[in-house]
Amino acid sequence: MSAPALRLVRHAESTWNAAGRWQGQGDPPLSGGGRRQARRLARACSGVAIQRILTSDLARAAETAVILGDALSLEPDVDPRLRERDLGAWTGRSGAEIAARWPAELARLRAGDPTLRPGGGETLGELRERVAKALDDLAASGRRGRVLVVTHLGVIRLLTEELEPDNATWIDTDAAACREFLRTEASGG
Repeated sequence: MSAPALRLVRHAESTWNAAGRWQGQGDPPLSGGGRRQARRLARACSGVAIQRILTSDLARAAETAVILGDALSLEPDVDPRLRERDLGAWTGRSGAEIAARWPAELARLRAGDPTLRPGGGETLGELRERVAKALDDLAASGRRGRVLVVTHLGVIRLLTEELEPDNATWIDTDAAACREFLRTEASGG
């Protein structure tokens, strides 16, 4: 029994993306440009065989998923474990504000420090554990085929080697490969 194929989708542009604000688990809606991005992506997906859509519960991902679901005649399934990394006090701030107030922590984030809790938020290990559980449940569901997973940049970075996918783009991957990657990263291998 093979694992489902994943199409990881970064949510479309939110109002905070447009303003250069770090979102974390903040919940801004899509911008007007983001809605246009999502509709363009929906048109691109319309000829692809998709069996299921999973989405983060945050508005920017959920709204992107609904637009995709309308085009594919699928109702998105919401999973809060697919949320972006919790950035604590950094949520809603600009990069310049974070750099001015927390320069050492920002340097640690950029260096990939796994113990850092940006703004008092979530460590990479906590994010990894949360996302791994969502993927394990997806694999255990027994459902096969291609699954759109509408999520966030931090989750996509965690699951792939893709560094900076644009808003409303996708990366094809395999759920089993993502789960194995998470386990390897967690064990330091």
